[in-house]
Amino acid sequence: MDIDTDRVDDVVLALLWLGLHDGARAWKSFDWDTMGRLHSKGLIDDPVGKAKSVVMTPEGLARSEQLFQEMFGRR
Repeated sequence: MDIDTDRVDDVVLALLWLGLHDGARAWKSFDWDTMGRLHSKGLIDDPVGKAKSVVMTPEGLARSEQLFQEMFGRR
């Protein structure tokens, strides 16, 4: 199957917003390739490390909330 990784990245970014805590931290329990792409796009800080959460950049935080509302908000 040919996977649209940009769409996967958008869904994961939206779900990171669901798990926000301590301001801009989100639990990083998603696929490492996806987390690496989000880091490369400047939406999250480097996900590599022992911490179980990752810090979202200001751009990533705003984009994740927007995507979450678009994908999961009631109309």
